[in-house]
Amino acid sequence: MKTAIIVHGMPSKKEYFSPKKPSPSNNHWIAWVQRRLILKGILAQTIELPEPYKPVYEKWKSVFEQFKVDKDTALIGHSCGGGFLVRWLSENKKRVGRVVLVAPWIDPNHVLETGFFDFKIDPNLLKRIKNLTIFISKDDDSDIIKSVQLLKEVLKGKNIKIIEFENMGHFTLGDMKTEKFPELLSAILK
Repeated sequence: MKTAIIVHGMPSKKEYFSPKKPSPSNNHWIAWVQRRLILKGILAQTIELPEPYKPVYEKWKSVFEQFKVDKDTALIGHSCGGGFLVRWLSENKKRVGRVVLVAPWIDPNHVLETGFFDFKIDPNLLKRIKNLTIFISKDDDSDIIKSVQLLKEVLKGKNIKIIEFENMGHFTLGDMKTEKFPELLSAILK
């Protein structure tokens, strides 16, 4: 069975506890993409991660690993969720389907104090995935741009596709002005 797991990013504590905001797993484009995948016959899960405003890798890993991940699983991660997937794939030598990272963040400036990104990117990671697509916008923060550069330098693979935008910011609802993200859906379904 084809499946997909969508991993949200790291909201601020204020945003996380705001009754006016949706949960991280339903924010921005996530619910829209999940529904479109379901309509295509792909069992898509958007998981809610513990205390995402101060992420602890072991806690996120514990929740993430409750889901079956195999060669028919597409993994989609936004920001810190994308960085989480890079670490998980680097440390767990599983074969998976497509991996799509949207504005991936791996904390190149070491601002997190939780050790969330204390790992080495596995340079052989691409051998275990069908392909990797990275979405980046030129107007995103410099640490996101640095994260993508680092991934490109370490992975150096033919099965990496970088899709660059001019003005999508961090691919949030506020930056995109829509929850629809057809380019992402297309990358997952290819």
